[in-house]
Amino acid sequence: MSWVDKLNAYVARSAVGRWFRLEGSGAPVERTGSKFSIELRAGLTIFIAMSYIISTNALILTDSGGTCDCDREEFGATCENDPAYTTCLQRMKLDMITATCAISCMACILMGVLANLPIALAPGMGLNAYFAYTVVGFHGTGKISYENALAAVCIEGIIFFVLSVLGIRQWFARLIPASLKTATGTGIGIYLAFIGLQSSAGIGLITANSSTLVELGGCPPEFRDENNVCTAHHMEGGPMWLGVLGLMLVGTMLLYRLKGAILIGILFIAIISWPRPTPVTYFPYTQAGDEAFAFFKKVVTFHPIKDTLARFHWDLTTGDFWIALITFLYVDILDCTGTMFSMAKFGGYMDERTQDFEGSSMAFLVDSVSITIGSVFGSSPVTAFIESGAGIAEGGRTGITTIVTGIMFFIALFFAPIFASFPPWATGPALIVVGSMMMQGVTQINWHYVGDALPAFITIILIPFGYSIGYGLIAGIGSFVFINTLVFIILKLSRGRIAPPNFDERDDWIGFVTQGGLKQNIPSWMFWLARRNRKPAKALDSDADNVSINDDADVELKQVTVDSRSEHVSHT
Repeated sequence: MSWVDKLNAYVARSAVGRWFRLEGSGAPVERTGSKFSIELRAGLTIFIAMSYIISTNALILTDSGGTCDCDREEFGATCENDPAYTTCLQRMKLDMITATCAISCMACILMGVLANLPIALAPGMGLNAYFAYTVVGFHGTGKISYENALAAVCIEGIIFFVLSVLGIRQWFARLIPASLKTATGTGIGIYLAFIGLQSSAGIGLITANSSTLVELGGCPPEFRDENNVCTAHHMEGGPMWLGVLGLMLVGTMLLYRLKGAILIGILFIAIISWPRPTPVTYFPYTQAGDEAFAFFKKVVTFHPIKDTLARFHWDLTTGDFWIALITFLYVDILDCTGTMFSMAKFGGYMDERTQDFEGSSMAFLVDSVSITIGSVFGSSPVTAFIESGAGIAEGGRTGITTIVTGIMFFIALFFAPIFASFPPWATGPALIVVGSMMMQGVTQINWHYVGDALPAFITIILIPFGYSIGYGLIAGIGSFVFINTLVFIILKLSRGRIAPPNFDERDDWIGFVTQGGLKQNIPSWMFWLARRNRKPAKALDSDADNVSINDDADVELKQVTVDSRSEHVSHT
């Protein structure tokens, strides 16, 4: 037995092992295949796969202008010509790096300890762009202020917390048809791969095209225009080919089931990309490259939050505020719900009978609390990250994985220059590989019945093409409800005579709802409230009479039993 096996056995037998239900811990329900060393590796893999959020989230939220302002009549609407404003933005960016690390650390540790799930949380991509460019606007040119937008995010978290405590959020999530949940996981897989192929968070193989939207790019960064379109030298970019090499290496290592294959691939490509005088460097000799390399050389640094902590403005009177709040609510609830259920299915936690997963209630509570705490730090909404799939693919099965990710975000508070410098072509291959793994669930969709197949397909294609998990789910649910409601109405009006030829091949979602599935998922407080409201005073008196009658009958029964026993004794 190696020292790693001894460590795994020791941790599994400890209180920690029983709490996280490691294999061999003796817990009532152990997580099959969970070992302490694997959890550590999986947590590190998730962190590296999503470490891009440290710098990316800071850059996007800094574009909102934050708390910075200027004389817009003198310097223009975007204040770009004001030196003091530019200095404030630099301070804002450092604030956001610290805030991103801090809230991600807290959210991941809470998820690991309380929900025992390997699902990492951080400020969500997409939601941060909506926050910065639509709600607040570039450099504060939107309809509501940065401080007012933070108030909307805070209220969103509070609403989510109330819905989670009452069980309504979980109830809604469980009612999503099984085919759409499976389709969501598949769509997220394609979405991950699509991100991994692009230049912003991937290898740069796919770039924009004004005619066909996308094309094979792969050109060096200096040959892309402001719209990220390759103007020349297609498929000649060194970073792109280095990313392809990383993808092939990770795939080969996975073929041989080498432990830590994804993590090794990311680190290998990142280390090659750090030296400057190479054609694949992450720090080219440009202004942006010089600034990034100067930050990288600091290695250890810590910047306390100065301008964005608890900067709320509670103006709830404008219509734009409520539009932003409602948009945050429905996009985030579907985005987070889709990600959590897909990761649970990918990790093998889904209960097919109830269409729920272990720890869902606590996971939703942690998500809502994290959103509110994130707003205090000045961040856009926190959500579950699809990069968690990279850790699950490495074997992560418990909350230890997420705790390790959280600890790494804590370390990143002091080593942000290192962790913010993993190039996208190093992490892109991991996203592509995980996307391929998540595709295997597509075979579980009921492709024989159009009422299930078409909504599932719409969900799959709109998640990556619409660049939103939430919008993909909305389209899938809407088409499912329309098609199947129409079939139900025709069936009822014709008294069962007009039905699709293969109606019996459908996924019986209505049966799940009407034959116990819905009842099992309704929060218990609803039953208590319904029973309480159904019992007027007379009903309560009647209940009391029934109790007394039953008591008398019980006494008579006991008396008969005693008499019969006495008679039996006398006969003996």
